[in-house]
Amino acid sequence: MSTAHQKIDELVKQNKILVFMKGNKLMPQCGFSNNVVQILNTLGVPYETIDVLADPEIRQGIKEYSNWPTIPQIYINGEFIGGSDIAIELYQKGELQEMVEVALAS
Repeated sequence: MSTAHQKIDELVKQNKILVFMKGNKLMPQCGFSNNVVQILNTLGVPYETIDVLADPEIRQGIKEYSNWPTIPQIYINGEFIGGSDIAIELYQKGELQEMVEVALAS
């Protein structure tokens, strides 16, 4: 296991709601990352972000870790949920809210 993989694994396990994104929650650096931040802010839940632009090893590593080619990537309770499109879809169905509530209650 690479060091990037181990680091990602620890981050995912340590944070109930974690977003690997371009930029951070205060200053998203792409529209897709911004979508995810807006949704999570709307839900009013605590979450952490990792700026992949600040760490090329993580930027590449996260794509291999999840087997998902794009950023942002959302993890809830250690489980990979998806990216911006999936977040929007789950949010519109009300499923994302349930997921985060379950994660925060555990």
